[in-house]
Amino acid sequence: QVQLGESGGGLVQSGGSLRLSCAASGRTFSSYAMGWFRQAPGKEREFVAAINRSGDRTYYTDSVKGRFTISRDNAKNTVYLQMNSLKPEDTAVYYCAAATVFSGTYLSYDSSYDYWGQGTQVTVSS
Repeated sequence: QVQLGESGGGLVQSGGSLRLSCAASGRTFSSYAMGWFRQAPGKEREFVAAINRSGDRTYYTDSVKGRFTISRDNAKNTVYLQMNSLKPEDTAVYYCAAATVFSGTYLSYDSSYDYWGQGTQVTVSS
């Protein structure tokens, strides 16, 4: 089993940056693909970004391409989401999740993920 804990959220002005971290427990972190999702008030949870187990393939939703970067450090059992050029519409609770699926095709679906963190709030003011 994997336990996930997000950090790094906060309040930032439009155009600013934040770096989210997600620390995982256990020795099998490198066995999981990792993803970031977000949920804004009154909206469904949506896919943001994902990274495969080795870290050499990444996937993004269109609205964050060129602004957000997902990365991982398997030695530190941590996945990151660097968020630049933040917009008010990026305001949401951000969740990290771990998946055992092998194909990147499925990493944008929250049903593909086995473990979830509790989330961290990101608020972007205009």
